[in-house]
Amino acid sequence: MLVEIEAATTRNIGEVLTRLGASLVEDGALDQRTLDRARRVAAETGGRLDRILTQLGIVSERALAEALARLLAIALVSAPQYPEAPLFVDRLKAKFLRRARAMPIAAGEFFDNALGDAICDDPVTLAMADPLDFFTRDAVAAALGRPVVAAVAVPVEFDAAFERLYAEPADGEVLGLDDGAVFDSEPGEEDTERLKDLASEAPVIRLVNQLIARAVETHASDVHLEPFPDRLRVRYRYDGVLHEVEPPPARLQAAVISRIKIMARLDIAERRLPQDGRIRLTVRGHDVDFRVSTIPSLHGETVVLRVLDRTAVAFDYDRLGFPLDIRSGIERCLDLPNGMVLVTGPTGSGKTTTLYTGLLRLNTVARKIVTVEDPIEYQLSGINQIQVKPQIGLNFASLLRSILRQDPDVIMIGEIRDLETAQIAVQAALTGHLVLSTLHTNSAAATVTRLRDMGLEDYLLNATLKGVLAQRLVRRLCPVCKVTEAAPPALIERFGLARLATAPGIAISHAKGCAECRGTGFRGRRAIGELLLPSRTVDRLIFERADDMTIERAAVADGMRPLFDSGLIAVLEGDTTIEEVVRCIRSEA
Repeated sequence: MLVEIEAATTRNIGEVLTRLGASLVEDGALDQRTLDRARRVAAETGGRLDRILTQLGIVSERALAEALARLLAIALVSAPQYPEAPLFVDRLKAKFLRRARAMPIAAGEFFDNALGDAICDDPVTLAMADPLDFFTRDAVAAALGRPVVAAVAVPVEFDAAFERLYAEPADGEVLGLDDGAVFDSEPGEEDTERLKDLASEAPVIRLVNQLIARAVETHASDVHLEPFPDRLRVRYRYDGVLHEVEPPPARLQAAVISRIKIMARLDIAERRLPQDGRIRLTVRGHDVDFRVSTIPSLHGETVVLRVLDRTAVAFDYDRLGFPLDIRSGIERCLDLPNGMVLVTGPTGSGKTTTLYTGLLRLNTVARKIVTVEDPIEYQLSGINQIQVKPQIGLNFASLLRSILRQDPDVIMIGEIRDLETAQIAVQAALTGHLVLSTLHTNSAAATVTRLRDMGLEDYLLNATLKGVLAQRLVRRLCPVCKVTEAAPPALIERFGLARLATAPGIAISHAKGCAECRGTGFRGRRAIGELLLPSRTVDRLIFERADDMTIERAAVADGMRPLFDSGLIAVLEGDTTIEEVVRCIRSEA
């Protein structure tokens, strides 16, 4: 009889998975050819189709969870729906729930009648990473003596909630760290060995893997781990803004940081000096790089992981958000045989992404392209990328001298930081090379004065500078929940929106917040910029050592659109808000 029940269950799962594949194709999540390939892999390995789809990175865990919820007509659990405290801890063991990746998240009132029989008003809602696990559903129902209703959980959100609710290690998992354990700033050999053992424990490995997987799954750009006396604060950066998430147990602070350092091949015994490393992992079926930086702080080491996910970055000017006039201007600069093209802006404004996009456009068999970077963020096929190593004297200037003897056509310099690097870059541009680089200035015109302050002669700037793009990244409004309404007359007059509008009615959009955008009202970012293409007037002003404001006025008169106006156009297009433009440019109209 048991064999018949198991066979019936297996057939049911097979039918569900068949319908799931067809549903994903119908929704456009994948095409039929990809589905057939995943089915072949599942047949060859004996794995389930849904697991193969996520392991190969074909479908994200969230998309799969949403598809299963629709297919099975059951609820999809969102992060706020997880309880503040674990339920039924006296009847359900954490070890069992962890293994089954299920947990009760809601229950109706429970009464006992005169005979002591249990009566249920409402069933127990069971969040399940695998809603097709009928055995776990039945086992929980039997243990609680009441009906169970399954709900689909997004695995990364489930794991984070589980670690918060069931912080104590499961039976048999001993962490070996006392709550009051404190390590000296100069650890001995015993403490180092203890940290290694601690970081190798299964719960710590699982916790760090969950932190990393959640960052990739939710498209975070950075993960910040900051130690404090009573907790290890964890924050993810989404669209340029930090958001705090549920922290791991405070007693695991040293273990979590040590685990990340081991993964990045850093010295875990060294906690007095900053260290930099790199981690390469396969997350959700595709390779992701993480740049790791550690710095000693008052209560321990602060760790930042920069997520370098090639699949989440668009190396395309259209998708970056640049308007047609700026795109065509950049492309004209890149088509020049020689000269210097610069991209400016603060840290995190997308300068490297813009340069990478240009390099990929230039990347042909007929051109030799060499980059000098610190660090190399993304590996580009067909392009020679070199990492600077200041500790051995391999800096931008020394590398550039050697690169010029390699007969390159295009050179990209990660950043012009000093006069020596600037002089070599200018000499390279004068001798027939196209030089691309970045600089930290607030506007395109300020680039001239910045290079002048470094010590470059004005006649060299006139001869080599072909274009300067100043850019910022503004958050895009969530297309699902944004609210659009007519702009108030006072706002139109204050920001001069009428001169930029292309339609008679001026409407602007506002952020609202929904589950799709984590309640922020924004999802993704776009670039805004101003492109300075030196004209004869601008060249004359540069030679006359005019200040940046004079150069900017002349460039605007020649047709350059100021950075703030580019932001306002993005507002009129319904892509962002005026508040966001002001925040990013830090300017008042």
